[in-house]
Amino acid sequence: MTPMNLGIDEKLYHYLLRSVEEAPFYTLLGIKLVSIGPGQAVFTMKAQQEHTNSIGLLQGGLISSLADTAMGVALRSLGMNAATVDMSIGFTASARLGDTLRAEGRVVKAGREILFAETRVMAGEQLIAYCKGTFYKIADLDY
Repeated sequence: MTPMNLGIDEKLYHYLLRSVEEAPFYTLLGIKLVSIGPGQAVFTMKAQQEHTNSIGLLQGGLISSLADTAMGVALRSLGMNAATVDMSIGFTASARLGDTLRAEGRVVKAGREILFAETRVMAGEQLIAYCKGTFYKIADLDY
């Protein structure tokens, strides 16, 4: 299914779509883009056996990576590249194998150099993690 464009420039949308599809890390984890709009991005992934840790729960780093991806692409939807400077995540519940995780990232504030974003990660209707991040603007995108 083609991800929805929720109002960003068509050229930027295709640039971001291509870059997400070509990212080896996203492919490795099974992260899929659902939609992208100005300052927002939604991704999903299915919780699978290879995503579990030694006690059979989904690895927290996996959920953190999904949250960071949603925030990063939400920032890129504003036409810039940024690097994560600081990120904190709180886990509110666990997901089950087979659950589809949904990460909804959004930009909270975009300054000249310092940017703030957040992601809510859901398993169905249940919030499983809340993440907030601080980012440093590297450059405007050349698309």
